[in-house]
Amino acid sequence: MQKSLLYFLTGSIILTLSLHLKAQIPSGYYDGTAQLNGEALKAALHTIIKNHQPHTYSQLWQDFIVTDQKPNGKVWDMYSDVPGGTPAYEYTFVSDQCGNYSGEGSCYNREHSWPASWFDDQPPMYTDLFHIVPADGYVNNRRGNFPFGEVGQASWTSTNGSRVGGSVTAGYGGTVFEPIDAYKGDLARGLMYMSARYYQEDSNWPGSDMTLGADLKLWARALLLQWHEQDPVSDKEIARNNAIFQIQLNRNPFIDHPEFAGLIWDPTASISDNKISAFKLWPNPANQSVSIEFFGNTSASQRILYVTDMTGKLILTQALNEGETSHTLSVDPLAPGFYFVSLNAQGYHVSTVKLIKK
Repeated sequence: MQKSLLYFLTGSIILTLSLHLKAQIPSGYYDGTAQLNGEALKAALHTIIKNHQPHTYSQLWQDFIVTDQKPNGKVWDMYSDVPGGTPAYEYTFVSDQCGNYSGEGSCYNREHSWPASWFDDQPPMYTDLFHIVPADGYVNNRRGNFPFGEVGQASWTSTNGSRVGGSVTAGYGGTVFEPIDAYKGDLARGLMYMSARYYQEDSNWPGSDMTLGADLKLWARALLLQWHEQDPVSDKEIARNNAIFQIQLNRNPFIDHPEFAGLIWDPTASISDNKISAFKLWPNPANQSVSIEFFGNTSASQRILYVTDMTGKLILTQALNEGETSHTLSVDPLAPGFYFVSLNAQGYHVSTVKLIKK
């Protein structure tokens, strides 16, 4: 027994050292990203991580053994795991693959954290491991195609505390799925990867309540940035990122460089009422049109106004002239209700103001 234990410990040490060695970012991998932000940085990252080597859907079962194995050898299912505690159930690789299920604890399957319907089940995103994780079949079914979000009153709760219910996330009021706090950052960074990996490769994606093609809606950006900051990159993610690199030959930039998320989507991007604005509009409430006055350093080129409704749906966009310090925006076509007017400059979010259409 002692000899076997020694072999086991030696093997574990070698495996641990191997993972740490492989976790090093290849020299020069992120060359060309220095001093970039906004759309420019997103485009640069896309160029670096595109053209990955996809596996088949059936190969993902074997890939999970490498990418999502707990220290005890069981499947690392973020929808059932209880960090620091004892989960209600655990799965054994291969033998516990779904299959039929009637409730939690029956089997695990392949969860598209960015639901496949959002990109019309197309390759290569359908098998991209950076957003596909092993998950309990029943919990995965309860998540369905709902966006991620913060739940107020839960209509259903899993054994580890993941919840389905009405959103209390600013900017979206539909039904959402909320994972436990320990894995919110993991899932957020998976969606951020998808947005960068498939940047401008999304012309025929249907989108969703959370996304516009491969882009994230404003409310989703703010939410995922919050999760990204509250649940920092873990050793689990570093090991998984490295393992997928060996399989797909690309990496998740937001695990290697967490600061990229803020540089692209702006950590101050928020739709809260108390955000300091870079422009004002009046009258508000409005009927036919609003006058917009810009102040501060907001007269740069490549400025665009975005108008979204309370669900995050994009209603209209309007490009601004370079140097323009005031603008008239027609709101006559809008139905009565609440909207958000956002200003982007050179691909970078600047500010958002709430608008009421009478």
